[in-house]
Amino acid sequence: MSVARSRILDLMKVQCRIFSMTFNPERTRTGNKVLRQRLKGPSIAAYYPRRVATFKDLRALYPDLDTWDDDEEDRLEHISLYGTTSFAP
Repeated sequence: MSVARSRILDLMKVQCRIFSMTFNPERTRTGNKVLRQRLKGPSIAAYYPRRVATFKDLRALYPDLDTWDDDEEDRLEHISLYGTTSFAP
């Protein structure tokens, strides 16, 4: 003697509500397992040391000090080379 599917679904609903589970009778992939996990961002961020100072910080603290930032110089050179060319007719 088998039990009707509707009664089994009602039992599953009550069971999920009692045990704080997600009711998913079609068994579709919802990603609920991944969403219940702890977030990894704070632990990964705590692993790496905080950035102490950058070139911008040093320039702000000591404006008379002559500093050299290769990335900034490359960016300015790129702007000066391609800023003079015009693509307009």
